[in-house]
Amino acid sequence: MSTKAVEAEYAPTDDEPFMNERQQEYFRVKLENWKLEILQGNKETIQNMQEDTTQHPDLADRASSETERALELRTRDRQRKLISKIDSALRRIDEGTYGYCEETGEPIGVKRLDARPIATLSLEAQERHERQEKVYRDD
Repeated sequence: MSTKAVEAEYAPTDDEPFMNERQQEYFRVKLENWKLEILQGNKETIQNMQEDTTQHPDLADRASSETERALELRTRDRQRKLISKIDSALRRIDEGTYGYCEETGEPIGVKRLDARPIATLSLEAQERHERQEKVYRDD
């Protein structure tokens, strides 16, 4: 069965045991597909940068081109960090800790994981962290 077929046929729900084998496989496929998309995008960026050796005689055109290039590189760097988080989530699936809050040990929740499969905190723990960060930023 192809990985895309697994996703298309099944969607986890709160009505089934949390992080059963089927849910684990669903999230594994979701994470692996996301990683492949990012890696393909990185490959395309590198190809485009290697192919685009256009010399712009106009300073404004050159500045615009350099700005676009810098933005693309910044985006790719963020995605490189995201791959690390995806790999970490895949390791947690293998270890049997995926889907559980690192802070409380409680289930993170299927809907939250479906929206953000690299989540490591429950919604409540995440909100608590964000409130603490805001307090420290305001000081």
